[in-house]
Amino acid sequence: MSSTSEQARSTATFAVTLTKMSEHDLLEVVEIEERSGLSRWGWSAYYAELQSPLSLMFVARVNRPLQHENSANLAGYIVARVSAGELHVNNVAVREEFRGHGIGSALLSLALQEGSRIGAERAFLEVRGGNSAAQALYNKCGFALIGRRPGYYSDPPEDAFIMSVELQSYA
Repeated sequence: MSSTSEQARSTATFAVTLTKMSEHDLLEVVEIEERSGLSRWGWSAYYAELQSPLSLMFVARVNRPLQHENSANLAGYIVARVSAGELHVNNVAVREEFRGHGIGSALLSLALQEGSRIGAERAFLEVRGGNSAAQALYNKCGFALIGRRPGYYSDPPEDAFIMSVELQSYA
């Protein structure tokens, strides 16, 4: 990340801080993954990805007093990886109650900036053909549709749209 290890973002009702994901975040990350209907990675896959120096993994942490000890602290997360001059965005998810406040966009923008900073020239991702909300987020961040992968997703079966963006504007 840039010179600071955190970025803050405020909305009308709460503030979030974007930080690097840590092992301590993984239980909530998996919970968000499961509730968001993403293809299942699970705790061990996220943990393994944390060990890679090529990974860019960030969380959006809600800055508010916890209601009780079981209150959720993470509003969302992103997992991406840089390889051969490209950034591949693997997962982006925001808890349902925090959607529509710019958290997904902030996480995605941060990953794109960091990818560009460490040498990626282009970013790619796959998104479910029927996930119009995610497609709108990616379009807002400059991604364009460049292809389709038939039958890419299972449970339920669905095609993936391949989207891409040049990263020079994120440098």
